[in-house]
Amino acid sequence: MKEINDLYDYGYKIVQNSNYFKFSLDSMLLANFVSINMSDSKLLDFCTGNCPIPIILANSIKNIAAFEVQKEIYELGDESLKLNNINNVKLINDDIKNIGNYYDEGYFDIITCNPPYFKVIDSSKINENSVKAIARHEILIKLEDIVSLAYKYLRDKGKLYIVYRPDRLMELLKLFDKYKFGIKKLQCCYNSSDSLSSMILIEAMKNGQDDLKILAPLYTENYRR
Repeated sequence: MKEINDLYDYGYKIVQNSNYFKFSLDSMLLANFVSINMSDSKLLDFCTGNCPIPIILANSIKNIAAFEVQKEIYELGDESLKLNNINNVKLINDDIKNIGNYYDEGYFDIITCNPPYFKVIDSSKINENSVKAIARHEILIKLEDIVSLAYKYLRDKGKLYIVYRPDRLMELLKLFDKYKFGIKKLQCCYNSSDSLSSMILIEAMKNGQDDLKILAPLYTENYRR
């Protein structure tokens, strides 16, 4: 069922469909984690879903592009942009692996991504709803695709921001090393003060040196309603 909800407390509305999924806390935390400098004018959001990250960041950076491969979810994002009168986001209904049809390599200052978290190992654990399955599992895109594409389409010293699962952190760090990303900032997120980390936020820089700063823990119970 389609519905219109508040986008947390940002003053925006977001169009969602309960038959697919709703925007996640992960996306909101990632948007808050992004640092935008005066020299940054072009941002790209991979796997944008119904556009929560571009909507949150629309007032902070001049030009935003966002890719969503699933038409059903793209249409929700398009409605959300129109509902909020946001005109500086170009939403594209295509596989991010086709980005070369739209932009030159090295074009973007910042790339954000809340990717599918799960590998396709046991098909019995994949949701029968194909829209949810594609959003959650690496059916159409894998983690290495995301990191390699980010390297190609970021300018030199451009920044990649990603939210990911702690149990795949080492895999992500190895890919950053392989594709010449320096890790600049990391923050662990916890559901509560006595829980294990539920997600990791990372800032990495194309062709940057490792200069890791580990930020104070973030407790998501403070954000949940």
